[in-house]
Amino acid sequence: MPKAADRNKKLVNIAEAKAQLSRLVKRVEQGEVILIGRYGRVVAKLVPPDTPPKPRRVPGVWKGKVWIAPDFDEPNAEMARMMEEGPVEPVAR
Repeated sequence: MPKAADRNKKLVNIAEAKAQLSRLVKRVEQGEVILIGRYGRVVAKLVPPDTPPKPRRVPGVWKGKVWIAPDFDEPNAEMARMMEEGPVEPVAR
């Protein structure tokens, strides 16, 4: 049985819901609750998710906040030596 708040919503029959699912989902994304019925009786309800969608990404928000050293990609002599002279297999512990 539909709740009092749901009674003033438009009831969409299953065939119409199948044919217009994309449009109904857009309406739900905008916060609307869609009731789906069979033979005039509510059998399902499309509702927005409990969690709000993630905020849209804003390009450039980190500009000026991240610093990369000028030599970050320079070869490291000690690391190269370890890789060339070290064991091929990892040491078992």
